Amino acid sequence: MEILSCPKCQSDHIIKSGIINSKQRYLCKKCNYFFTVNKIGKKIDDYYVTKALQLYLEGLSFREIERIIGVSHVTVSNWVKSYNIKKPSHGNYHPTYKIFNHLELVEYIKNKGLLSGAGMIITELGDKFMLIKWERFKD
Repeated sequence: MEILSCPKCQSDHIIKSGIINSKQRYLCKKCNYFFTVNKIGKKIDDYYVTKALQLYLEGLSFREIERIIGVSHVTVSNWVKSYNIKKPSHGNYHPTYKIFNHLELVEYIKNKGLLSGAGMIITELGDKFMLIKWERFKD
């Protein structure tokens, strides 16, 4: 594996600097950072990042998003911070969500009594569908 740049500052001014635990050690001449291998983190598909941020904006908590998508609530929190997203106030509304497969969603939508008196959105979530519904708080 050829090291092409520093993982800290992305400079290409690096030199070999010994061997540690049978691995080549490198030194970045720009920032004086020692490293042995390129840091390759686990990359999560942008689809899940987008869904997590959408759910956050719809009023779901980090832990609810964690249970739905299967990504750590800390990761979701880091995405919200990194994209500098501010949650709008939903003072008079209470979001609820349900997850359906296709047939369950069709049956739910057939019942007009469940659809009246609230705003809602249906979004794809893998092979299932999520229905988010906002109802006004009762005074």
